[in-house]
Amino acid sequence: MSRRILSLLVFFGLISASGFAQSNLLNAKTPQEIGKKTAAQDSLDNDNPLPYGYVGDRDVLQSRKVWEHIDIDQRVNFPMYFPVEENLGPDRRPLYDVLITAVKEGKITEVYDDSYFTTKKTMKDIQERLFRIDTTSAGTDEYNADPAAYRSGKKTISPENIVKTEIKAIDVSGYEIVGLWYFDKRQGELKYRMLGISPVVPDVQTMGKEGIEQEYFPLFWVFFPAARDVLHKAKAFNEKNSAMPITFDHLLNSRRFSAVMTKEDNVYGDRLIQDYMKENSQMQLLEAERIKEKIRNFEQDMWNY
Repeated sequence: MSRRILSLLVFFGLISASGFAQSNLLNAKTPQEIGKKTAAQDSLDNDNPLPYGYVGDRDVLQSRKVWEHIDIDQRVNFPMYFPVEENLGPDRRPLYDVLITAVKEGKITEVYDDSYFTTKKTMKDIQERLFRIDTTSAGTDEYNADPAAYRSGKKTISPENIVKTEIKAIDVSGYEIVGLWYFDKRQGELKYRMLGISPVVPDVQTMGKEGIEQEYFPLFWVFFPAARDVLHKAKAFNEKNSAMPITFDHLLNSRRFSAVMTKEDNVYGDRLIQDYMKENSQMQLLEAERIKEKIRNFEQDMWNY
């Protein structure tokens, strides 16, 4: 009897999950009908992310705040990066597009300048790091022919002589995340809570220019709990079963990615590992593993008598 109930649960789980992919794909008579959910499919969807449980300050026996870098070149992190094409429909978008679109539309308002969430960042501040406008040599010649007219606004440079460079999803090199590892003494286990995420992009002012070493930096920091509703509605590709994509909220909360620790909160002003393990990448990786092991060992030591 229990096996039959389990089979029914799996069956209905597959039905509800299939609605997240290209719903109505097998029943559509025209391409325009693909993705349009029926009333039954909408009723099966859970449109809200799984809420966090309340954790009292007295329940936290020990905690450690850590910063990590997600390298987008690693295969396990590809669901955050791909697809970089823009013609695969609204259900197939990289994480960067989900974040930047939500920020532009005002769906994500908790956007900050750093990982400590002290200074808010406006859309105007972000736009300055997203675009660069250059004038071609032909446009410069066009301007020099009558500078006074262009300064006064009587003439404008031809659009074909203006080159606009924009940061896109294909330019993202990775993501910086900050989170808290804490031991919940009421439940007796070590848990992780993500606090913020930031896309790492190249400097648009030097991007594509020859002879200049490309620099990368966090574009903006999003306070993760305030972005969960948006990330829950956006789906990440599931390589094992494309009929059951997972949400970006689930992907990040369940830590289905590979990341390298870059620093922890410490007495030295939260200094980076690379600041005291200089010019030795191997030692930096070993130090990151040491910190990770130190956090894990706390939970193990709780059960040693």
